[in-house]
Amino acid sequence: MSRDKHTARRATDDPLWAKCLLIGLVLAFLALVLILPLVAVFAEALRKGLGAAIEAASNPDALAAVKLTLLTAAIAVPFNAVFGLCAAWAIAKHEFRGKALLITLIDLPFSVSPVVAGLIYVLIFGLQGWFGDWLVDNDIKIIFAVPGIVLATVFVTFPFVARELIPLMQEQGVSEEEAAVSMGASGLYTFWRVTAPNVRWGLLYGVLLCNARAMGEFGAVSVVSGHIRGLTNTMPLHVEILYNEYDFVGAFAVAALLCLLAVVTLVLKTMLEIAQPGVRGHGGH
Repeated sequence: MSRDKHTARRATDDPLWAKCLLIGLVLAFLALVLILPLVAVFAEALRKGLGAAIEAASNPDALAAVKLTLLTAAIAVPFNAVFGLCAAWAIAKHEFRGKALLITLIDLPFSVSPVVAGLIYVLIFGLQGWFGDWLVDNDIKIIFAVPGIVLATVFVTFPFVARELIPLMQEQGVSEEEAAVSMGASGLYTFWRVTAPNVRWGLLYGVLLCNARAMGEFGAVSVVSGHIRGLTNTMPLHVEILYNEYDFVGAFAVAALLCLLAVVTLVLKTMLEIAQPGVRGHGGH
């Protein structure tokens, strides 16, 4: 036994030069692909001074893009939180036919290109789509409007909460729920008093990840939005338009604002991981 422990300790105790080399490579990689681009974004945004950056970010079209981005996230994230909680509860706490298929469907947006997801909604709700005539007759607009943007965002972000909660609930098992039911508690009471408190940190972690993706989504939203200034442009789309018009200060100013929102989400995520280490790494993605 002592020999096995000694062998395991030697196998995991790398020389100092190897540790320094690995850490150096990681830091160099992060500096090249993460820190340097972020610095470049803010540097380009401030190239003509803080006043020019603020003016570009406070432009009516930019403000409309910010509002639409926040509105889309405000609708998509709560919807996905409820869906993810229900899906995880069903998969982790119950046995039924088709469970493997349901898990596969939840993971589908991870493997489908966001552009394809946008095209799917155009096929269904576009003027030439399956429900196009009915939507026109009832004066309902989904594609090139806010509903289409929300639907596309929901599609690409709905796995995040579920994939955080499913392994967590499976790890906890059903013993506490069975004990509550044996004492006469109803299913709904058991959920709110037993299940929900045990997964609240994992739920919050998944919500933060979902929110970050919702605000930064480009591909699916680009297909269904129509790129209408002040109406259907989210922040990523507005950045693309400004960049294509060679308004580099404006493009990078809005990009910097989007980066700041992402940094806030990252800070909240890090604080959550520090406060509750157990929520880290449950998602498996």
